[in-house]
Amino acid sequence: MLREILDVTQDDPASTRRWFHDDDFDLFVREAEGDLAEFELCYGIRSNERALVWARDRGYFHDGEASPDFIGAGLAEGRTLESDPVIARFTLSAGGLPKPLRIAVEARLREYALQNADGAARRKRFRRAGWQQGKEGARAA
Repeated sequence: MLREILDVTQDDPASTRRWFHDDDFDLFVREAEGDLAEFELCYGIRSNERALVWARDRGYFHDGEASPDFIGAGLAEGRTLESDPVIARFTLSAGGLPKPLRIAVEARLREYALQNADGAARRKRFRRAGWQQGKEGARAA
């Protein structure tokens, strides 16, 4: 289950960064005025890390190798959203997220999967930003 990492570096007084982590995902979000402004969902952490990024003003992009467990990849073969392995795992992991945040991220995952069923990636290799590397003193809620 995703748990919030506290003491996340803040760089913009008009918004708040939050970080949620479990064994399958890192979810980095930015909220502005209580609404989701952007998120980065990192998955495949233990093997072939990928990330889906969404920003309200820029839309989606995806980093990482395309593979059968790429968000939405199975939809081109006739699978349903419910059978998408990443979305299914995220739904199980997201139970501890604040409800408005969970609903907003799940809606964006479904929207992306439906728009991008062929699994195209922007970059083949995923790279984390410096602040996402973890830091001394970060603690789980």
